[in-house]
Amino acid sequence: MAERPELSVVLPAYNEAAALPQAIERLRQVLTPLTDRFELIVVDDGSSDATYHLVRTAHAADGRVKGVRLARNFGKEAALQAGLAAATGQAVATLDADLQHPPELLAAMLHHWRNGAKVVHGVKRRRGAESRWMGLAARLFYRSFHRLTGLDLRSSSDLKLLDREIVDLLLQQLPERSRFYRGLVFWVGLNDVTVEFDVQPRVGGVTHWQLGALVGYASRAITAFSSLPLQLVPLLGALMLLVALVLGLEAFVSRLSGAAVSGFATLEITVLFTGSLVMIGLGIIGQYLARIYEEVKMRPHYVVREQLGWGDHKHDQRPLEPADAP
Repeated sequence: MAERPELSVVLPAYNEAAALPQAIERLRQVLTPLTDRFELIVVDDGSSDATYHLVRTAHAADGRVKGVRLARNFGKEAALQAGLAAATGQAVATLDADLQHPPELLAAMLHHWRNGAKVVHGVKRRRGAESRWMGLAARLFYRSFHRLTGLDLRSSSDLKLLDREIVDLLLQQLPERSRFYRGLVFWVGLNDVTVEFDVQPRVGGVTHWQLGALVGYASRAITAFSSLPLQLVPLLGALMLLVALVLGLEAFVSRLSGAAVSGFATLEITVLFTGSLVMIGLGIIGQYLARIYEEVKMRPHYVVREQLGWGDHKHDQRPLEPADAP
């Protein structure tokens, strides 16, 4: 039986053909002097370009490069989950395929792990080139997430190195469908350390994260970790009751003084205000109902179309079993 790798490196990739060859080669150069037992797993998240063809080419040249091809684009969280499930290393590192996470940082992360750390977090010292709006949105999300959940993820990233114990815990004991990888790793709370890095420019291609997608991602992350937004619904109701009491008192005083009671404009504003609060409350409840709906369906996080590098065959197309299968 083959000896278990010391380190597995997982790269989720979606239409990363422009960056992937350089990422694989650079990782091989970084990892070779660090350990003679490593595997590099590229998870193709339903790419429409030549991403998986490049994985096949890299595997033919070096069997330590392996591939998992998902049936369609399930999203980065699912791709990370698939990579963790496929990894066999004593430690597992995750980083982006566009090389914005510098592979050279793996040396320090591996050093911390060998000295007893269970989790090594890559923390952004500088966020790199991004629009003012994206930077503002990121800061707002992390601040809100901290206030709502108590988990401080400021400047955190998906660049992490996890001990096998943590990987098994994530796969076997945290089966929820609405997953937020960064939050789940912080939530575990075992012996962890941080290393800082500067976000690097993309090697090729374009970012797949737009503001709308990030807003949806933030909403799913917050509702997966905190029920506090639900408590806003009765607060909105109490606010509306207070407004109604003030307007009622105004009408009563006006009637006693013989003045005309406020007319159509006041009524219209009140109705619009009430309707807005009701819709906000329903929206918050709807977000949690959507998360419950996803959980009770019990669908797997992802479906594997093909895997490469495991088994006796060079192109083994036997699907990996999803980590949450019964």
